[in-house]
Amino acid sequence: MLRLSAALIISGALGTVGAGALAQSDATAGRDTSLREAASPKQNRAQTSSAYGSKPAIDLATPVQTFHEAVKRAYWTNPTLLAQRAQLRALDYRLPQARAGYGPKLDISGSYGYERDNFELSAGGYIAAADWTATATAVITQPLFTFGRIAADERGANANIAFGRNALRATEMKVLLNAIVAYASFIRDNDGVSIARDNLALLDREAADTATRLRAGEATSTDHQQVETRVSLGRAQLYAAQEQFESSRSEFLRAIGSLPGDLAAPEPLSLPVTSLEEAYAFAQRNDPILAAAYAREKVSRAALQAARAEQMPRVDLRGRAESGTIEPYSSSLRQTSLRGEVIVSAPIFDSGLRRARISEAREANDSDWRLIDAALRDSRVETAAAWNSMIAQRAAVVQLVASVDSAQRAYDGALQQERAGLRTTLDVLDLARELLTARTALNNARTESYLAEARLLAATGALDGRELLPGETLYDPGTHYARARDDGDIPLLTPMIRALDGVGSRSELTDRPVRDSAGLTTTPGLVVDETAVAAKVPGSDATPGD
Repeated sequence: MLRLSAALIISGALGTVGAGALAQSDATAGRDTSLREAASPKQNRAQTSSAYGSKPAIDLATPVQTFHEAVKRAYWTNPTLLAQRAQLRALDYRLPQARAGYGPKLDISGSYGYERDNFELSAGGYIAAADWTATATAVITQPLFTFGRIAADERGANANIAFGRNALRATEMKVLLNAIVAYASFIRDNDGVSIARDNLALLDREAADTATRLRAGEATSTDHQQVETRVSLGRAQLYAAQEQFESSRSEFLRAIGSLPGDLAAPEPLSLPVTSLEEAYAFAQRNDPILAAAYAREKVSRAALQAARAEQMPRVDLRGRAESGTIEPYSSSLRQTSLRGEVIVSAPIFDSGLRRARISEAREANDSDWRLIDAALRDSRVETAAAWNSMIAQRAAVVQLVASVDSAQRAYDGALQQERAGLRTTLDVLDLARELLTARTALNNARTESYLAEARLLAATGALDGRELLPGETLYDPGTHYARARDDGDIPLLTPMIRALDGVGSRSELTDRPVRDSAGLTTTPGLVVDETAVAAKVPGSDATPGD
């Protein structure tokens, strides 16, 4: 789940894009099908042509067999991820919109109309004048120097795109994490059904053995009733395990896009850090939610710069061409005019409107700056939680492996002792329950240990397609950005006006420093007995399905 500050960062930054951009994003998502993996009605096969990445042919009707295939299908077919990619492509067009301000603007207008007027020359005497006339006007305007207005708009557009890319990364990580959780959980719940069946079969054998001993006078009816009670309970536990298994199947379909087949064990995950301190540092550099917070702050800082620039004058070059009639009632005689002028305009008095806008933008930027601190705090908490869970679950797996072995040997020994009259039926049933508990706990701990590693990768920003799909061609947002970036630029003119308008202002917005000392404070993390953690790596006892 996206943490609270992430929701604030993403929703707030989308708000700064503006309703027009969101409408454009929705329209783009509806029109641009180059990235959509819509299934064919006949073959249910994902589309394979794309301008932004070489998508593989995916037959969604074929059940998933391997971890790699599951991740690949989620990566290329998840609707939420596809929508986020379309939204980023929409944001790419904010840059050419901003850069269009450096170029000229040409407007033309024309009219053709009929005019009739009656003039009273004397009392009761009128003379009429009427005719068709045509006029045409063309106005071209070229900004020369806006004191950073257009440059601020361009910086804001770039910050919006940077935000969109990090929002895409966050969405991608969430989708991939959900796919990993669905894959591992399905294996866990499938094993849970097997464990419940084994437990019921064990209890059925105990029931049959007790019935035989009851007929031979070696057991009492109470012993028989105790066993029957446990058999009924074991059957109910099997039903619950089957219900959970079917729920996992549905979740698998939602997260991955296809039904599961006979799944292989998930592939080991490679962790980029070996300590919690390294994880903190890695997350601070790579967490997309934190990066989105920095980008959002730059968006509002650019808006503040634009608001301040509105207080300054601006210089524009304007040319005007007109063609019309000399007389209003005749098109036979015409006149044309050409005019060129340099216009210097400046605000003088607006009753405090611009000052209020600057104050609003300043406070909005301060709010976004504070959200960087909030995002860093949340990043530290999420990283520490994932790390501590991983350490605890790895150690738990070691103990539970020994617990299952001991419980199995205890049950086998008690079964022999019961037949020799040294153990009661209740003793055997209790040991059977302990065996079930230990096996179930081990099954869950193996899965949770694996998922804790996946959550640690997500918390630190290391869970992405490059790590999970090595060798695969992935979606490249830079391809579309490169196509849209210079769309509409006029050679020589745009770079020249851009350089002039950027005089006196920074071309790039740098990251703000962290102001919250708590966000930089770290916790030591969980420490367990080294003998319980030694040599525990992903893919051994920690991997579900072993």
